[in-house]
Amino acid sequence: MEITNENYVKRLMKEGKKVTAAWAQAGSSITAEILGESGFDAVMIDLEHGPGDIMTLIHQIQGLKGQPAIPFVRAPWNDFVQIKKILDAGTFGLLVPYVNTAEEAEAAVRAVRYPVEGIRGVAGSPRAPHYGNNSLEYMKKANDEIFLMTAVETPEAVANLDEILRVKGLDGIFIGPMDLATSMGHFGDPSHPDVQKVIREVEAKVALSDKILSTVAGNWEDAEAKYGRGYQILLLMSDTLTLGKVARGLVQQFKEAFPER
Repeated sequence: MEITNENYVKRLMKEGKKVTAAWAQAGSSITAEILGESGFDAVMIDLEHGPGDIMTLIHQIQGLKGQPAIPFVRAPWNDFVQIKKILDAGTFGLLVPYVNTAEEAEAAVRAVRYPVEGIRGVAGSPRAPHYGNNSLEYMKKANDEIFLMTAVETPEAVANLDEILRVKGLDGIFIGPMDLATSMGHFGDPSHPDVQKVIREVEAKVALSDKILSTVAGNWEDAEAKYGRGYQILLLMSDTLTLGKVARGLVQQFKEAFPER
């Protein structure tokens, strides 16, 4: 079987097309596999707020093997050692949280790239370069194939967005609405008019750049509107949050139908 080292999701976005993604936040290879089999273009494994470690991540990515879905990962932090391990596990997309300056964005770019463009350690033994099975074929393509986004989650990041957007090697901007709202003083309320105004400003600036725009969507109507505003990759559901929402809805329907049991 031919080993692929290509990131078709990055290629689609670079062509201006829209793609779908889902959060894998349960630390489960089974839910990752379900999401992959459901037809999403990318599955975003969450190591920032999810419970998993590197071995859990490898099992989740193995759950996606043979599926069209590309494994993406939200890193726990902008740390080159952790990013190296995440990439060596076999991810093709990386979301780095809490990046507030161009210098921090440049550090993320260096972390995902092999020298001389970056500082990623070179080894053929990990999973990503196929445990030594034609490792050079992976390593020669990796700098071009890895998709990198950084998150705008604070007023500082918004203030520095012009400089961040000029960082070479950064592919996209992810707007984190809950963190942004909370850091603006509107705890957990991204619908606040002040927050929405800032989000629209970020959207407008990214639209004028060569970067791809991403965020989360609360439902399909929200997603459709955001795709219409220029977002190219949206997180449409979560293996934890969506399950909880469906479960609560069913319990509520039961209580309404049988108030006396």
